[in-house]
Amino acid sequence: MPPNSIPNPPTSLYDHPKYWAECYGTAEYLPMSRAEMDALGWDSCDIIIVTGDAYVDHPSFGMAVIGRVLEAQGFRVGIIAQPDWQSKDAFMALGEPNLFFGVAAGNMDSMINRYTAD
Repeated sequence: MPPNSIPNPPTSLYDHPKYWAECYGTAEYLPMSRAEMDALGWDSCDIIIVTGDAYVDHPSFGMAVIGRVLEAQGFRVGIIAQPDWQSKDAFMALGEPNLFFGVAAGNMDSMINRYTAD
């Protein structure tokens, strides 16, 4: 790097322009089914979060926090909670996301959830 150049400081997450879906506003709940997406007027989700735990829209649940932070940036976020991992149908409930699937393990450790540690 030349000695005269000054690096740009990193931008804050909230300084980036909002994604185009901001026009939809904040959803009362993050949809978990196609019917809930239809009720919100969405044709698709930008991001779908898949979690091994039940979905509760509360700050003590990581996927709710992640989903609401992404929603605050204007993304349409859907949740697939506790899908049947042996069937692809559970993962197709909300359709194909415009951007990506995110995966969150959930609040409960899988060893405790399956009583393995017992």
